[in-house]
Amino acid sequence: QVQFVESGGGLVQPGGSLRLSCAATGSIFSIYAMAWYRQAPGKQRELVAVTSSGSSTTYADYADSVTGRFTISRDNAKNTVYLQMNSLKPEDTAVYYCNSAPSRPSSWGQGTQVTVSS
Repeated sequence: QVQFVESGGGLVQPGGSLRLSCAATGSIFSIYAMAWYRQAPGKQRELVAVTSSGSSTTYADYADSVTGRFTISRDNAKNTVYLQMNSLKPEDTAVYYCNSAPSRPSSWGQGTQVTVSS
């Protein structure tokens, strides 16, 4: 069973940047399409970005709200997926999670908190 551990969150001012990391246990990481999700207070968890499986990251898709600002990438040799977040806005404040796409219910980690505030 694959498990994910997210890191890299924090407090940042509007317009700032953060890079989130997600480390996966399990050698079969490379076969999964991977995604970042987020959940803001009082809201449902939503998909933010998704990338295809394998070593190529030529396929990626994003929620409309983050297109042009966020970039998802992965390093299969390190069993890690990343989310580069630029031009952050207060509405990006949420707990960010990674999981496969579609998500595996038993693989959710603790997430990493991102707070965008001045």
